[in-house]
Amino acid sequence: MTRTFTLSLVMLAALGGCVRIGTKPPGTYLTLTPDAAPTAGAASSGTLGEATVVLEPAAAASISVLRVPVQIDASNVAYIRGAQWVERPSRAFQHLLADTLRARGKGLVVETDRATTGTRIGGQLLAMGFDAPTRSAVVRFDAMKWQPDGRIETRRFESTVRGIDPEPGEIGPALNQAANKVAGEIADWVAPQ
Repeated sequence: MTRTFTLSLVMLAALGGCVRIGTKPPGTYLTLTPDAAPTAGAASSGTLGEATVVLEPAAAASISVLRVPVQIDASNVAYIRGAQWVERPSRAFQHLLADTLRARGKGLVVETDRATTGTRIGGQLLAMGFDAPTRSAVVRFDAMKWQPDGRIETRRFESTVRGIDPEPGEIGPALNQAANKVAGEIADWVAPQ
């Protein structure tokens, strides 16, 4: 019995090199961190109807995944090897935009998808990846602002960081920089200084 058990362990160890459960994890996980975030202890209060509500944006199909897209040309997309997002890029951008608005101290800012009578900010994240022909990180967002009085405004925001290589160590910081610029411009549009 001991010999059978030992033989089973040896065979299991030999098979361990041949069988992989799951996929190999990427070398880098990307996230967005705000340049301007609320300070510790900062607080605001109010009702949902008085709040600025940041909705999770819709996203283009190429960025509705955790992989980082590379726009090779007008009709071809690939993905960066060795890097992926910690969470959906649209969700990460929602958090970044909400933190940027909170840092401006313009009242209560919440992240929810519930209907409300307050000001709502949403839209569609069109690009958050690498453009190969220009060697650029690109973030493009079509924003929508719903006012409490029913009026709707739209505006396109875009930021590009040029001269980078399609490597996780360069793309991550460049996308973070571009996303923060877009979030800052949206915050200026939502709550002018």
